[in-house]
Amino acid sequence: MKEEALIPTVPFKNCPIRTSLGVLGKKWTLLVMRDIGFLKIGRFNEILRTLPGLTPRVLSMRLRELEKNGFIRQIEIQRKPKLEKWVLTHKGRDTLPILMSFIAFGSRWYPQLVFQDGQPRTPKDLFPTRVKFEPVIKNV
Repeated sequence: MKEEALIPTVPFKNCPIRTSLGVLGKKWTLLVMRDIGFLKIGRFNEILRTLPGLTPRVLSMRLRELEKNGFIRQIEIQRKPKLEKWVLTHKGRDTLPILMSFIAFGSRWYPQLVFQDGQPRTPKDLFPTRVKFEPVIKNV
């Protein structure tokens, strides 16, 4: 039985996957988004500590790109001494189902690398009270 191609009813000007990967596909970007979105780590040095190998220069570039593209914004925690952190915007929160899909895929297909016991798990196994798979994308 031959599988049918998945052809959109509206032609694309540019591939949406390629377009999304323009920002989100850069090295470290999704891990920075994971730290800010899931782990609620938003301070510059805290992000550096969670990602061994990431340099301050590259983190600074990724944060600027994410902010420029509307995924994150900086908020002031304290005026003196100056303390700021990064948080997701509405657009940034729309990436969380994408990240959850990566969690689901890695937990299912690479359990020997993801878990000590090597047993596959579903997102519901990992986050029983928190998993939602409905996209947060709304019609514009």
